[in-house]
Amino acid sequence: MMDVESLLPATRVAEEENGAVLPPQPRNVRETGLEQQLIVELIAKAIFTGGRTHLPILATRLRLSVNVLREALDFMVAEQVAEVAWRGDADIDVQYQLTAAGKQRAAGWLERSPYVGPAPVPLESYRAMAARQAAQLATATVTPDEVEAVFGDCGFDAGVHRLVGAAMHAGRSMLLYGAPGSGKSTLARKLGRLLPGAVLVPHAVAVGREIVQLYDPAVHQPPAPQPGALPRPVLERRSGDARWMLCQRPLVQLGAELDASMLELRHDAFSGCYQAPAHCKATHGLIVVDDLGRQRIPAAALLNRFIQPLDAGQDQLTLQGGYKFAMPFHAMLVFATNLPPQTLLDGSALRRLGYKIHVGELSEANYRALFRRLCRAANLAPDEAALRYLIEELHGGGGQPLLASYPRDILARLADFASYAGEAPCLTVAALDQAWSSMFAAGQPAEAQREARMA
Repeated sequence: MMDVESLLPATRVAEEENGAVLPPQPRNVRETGLEQQLIVELIAKAIFTGGRTHLPILATRLRLSVNVLREALDFMVAEQVAEVAWRGDADIDVQYQLTAAGKQRAAGWLERSPYVGPAPVPLESYRAMAARQAAQLATATVTPDEVEAVFGDCGFDAGVHRLVGAAMHAGRSMLLYGAPGSGKSTLARKLGRLLPGAVLVPHAVAVGREIVQLYDPAVHQPPAPQPGALPRPVLERRSGDARWMLCQRPLVQLGAELDASMLELRHDAFSGCYQAPAHCKATHGLIVVDDLGRQRIPAAALLNRFIQPLDAGQDQLTLQGGYKFAMPFHAMLVFATNLPPQTLLDGSALRRLGYKIHVGELSEANYRALFRRLCRAANLAPDEAALRYLIEELHGGGGQPLLASYPRDILARLADFASYAGEAPCLTVAALDQAWSSMFAAGQPAEAQREARMA
């Protein structure tokens, strides 16, 4: 069997290629940066809720090394809070349980804070790591080839590619504007693919005696496997500080539901900790605000809420009781709107947004290419006569622009109607008429309009 330790250098090389290296695993309580009492409380609450617990299981739950746990547990045994319940032949093969006095203390600690999860990292450690990663990522660049690889099959014209590429290359904010269905949201979501490297995200951050949960599996996705890299569980046990997660650079998407409360700390009474606001989870990544102008916050106020902290590289958050602290905040900001920009923001506010990018209708050639590609993806044979009818008669006759969302919507409705009828979907003029009529609130069905034009 291959020795795990012999693979660690290759793993570190793979991490360095991603732009992030896990901090070394703490060897004792002091190196965690946490007060021993906090670790003792986490251990006691974990044993209280889980019963007699094996030492390696405790290490996995709290994301702390066995050496750190042994030091804290030795203290707990000396204080008659915990005791050894069983010991095997191996040094690590030991189970712990709480004493009667330990159960009373653990119950009190749980009442004060029900949090039972990975040990946090100190706020100062997170600030230092965030600053280091921001400096490293500032040197990352985006090339025209990378932009073409991500957006080449979307149908956008070359001008949009150039503007998006330049904005991402420079790390500047963007305002995407255009008609509904033009593909702004799709474009914004795909921007995340242009973010190179990976980042380290702590499970949680300790702010004094309080814990702020930062890691969110819905936002922080694992990076693509690198050649020669160990599986994450092995890496966490053997190499780095498992309180940190190596993740893709995050993308947080906010829509019309956004209100001011979502941009502040939220105390979760059930979990016993604070939840970091969505924009702080996007540090080192992208914040996409869709449907700008539909939120319960004026667009100018929302822009100010983000721009000032981004300029400072940190956002001021407040705990219950009024204690304020600075949380790292490094991200790119992308707004998308269907409304004319001048109706949302004045000239001064618009100047604060780096790039204003109009996403309009596609050229006929690009629309045809997109429609054919989506047909192939749906295993539907393209029919050039039907496609010509779609463009010339339905779009042309109905005055509907060639927007990027229409081909997918039309083909989805073709599939819906065919499935309802128990038939295989087929691209015909009649099928297009039916799909078109279901999409638009027209005065006449598409078939009647066609007959009227032919008459």
